[in-house]
Amino acid sequence: MFYVYVIKSDKDYIYTGQTNNLKDRLLRHNSGREKYTKNKGCFKIIYKETYNTRSVAMKREKELKSGKGREWIKNNIL
Repeated sequence: MFYVYVIKSDKDYIYTGQTNNLKDRLLRHNSGREKYTKNKGCFKIIYKETYNTRSVAMKREKELKSGKGREWIKNNIL
C-alpha cells in the first residue's frame, strides 16, 4: 500500500507527501531527517489516502501540491 498524506506542525507548517510506510515517514519528519520539514516543529498527520500503486499515489500527491490542491486542503482538511 502507498499513502498520500498531509501533515501539520505545531508551528502551522503544512506538508504533503507520499510513502509506503507512513509510521516511519512521520518519524523521519519529526526527527529532522527530512530536508523540507527540518526545524519546522513537531508534525501530526491530519489527512491520508491509500493507493495500490506508487504511480497513482505520486499523481495524487502532485495534484494536492498544486494551487487547487492546496486550496482543497485549506477548505476541507484545515
